[in-house]
Amino acid sequence: MITQWMDIAYKEAIVGMENNDGGPFGAVILCDGKVIARAHNEVLKTNDPTAHAEINAIRKASHLLGRFDLSDCILYTTCYPCPMCMGAIFWARIPTVYYGSTREDATRAGFDDTKFYTMICNPEQALDLHPLESEKSKALFAQWGAKEDKQLY
Repeated sequence: MITQWMDIAYKEAIVGMENNDGGPFGAVILCDGKVIARAHNEVLKTNDPTAHAEINAIRKASHLLGRFDLSDCILYTTCYPCPMCMGAIFWARIPTVYYGSTREDATRAGFDDTKFYTMICNPEQALDLHPLESEKSKALFAQWGAKEDKQLY
């Protein structure tokens, strides 16, 4: 069965490449053994650097299911997730990910995420970050803490 789901992800990647939507990446999300979302990379089509296959699939699945918690889902993706997609997978609480190509395969094809993995470990060295210790910003957390109908995620 795993091969069947990966084949759908591969087909998504091919559609995206052939339409010049983005790179060779496809993803599929299953819930209860059924495909609920499929997507491909659309960075070039949308001029959106976050429009990776995994994120597009997570957005579709969340919309269809009407919830942000996808902890009962499985993700199949044609390549090891980049740091951004890995973060989205963590936030969506997806516990199982099957992937095709490795990070090294992606690097050889020109998609070198290695620098992003390095940057994420020490963002202060990678970016010119400036903290603004705004009382208004801190007050937002106090307001959130006092909110009785808040829903944690």
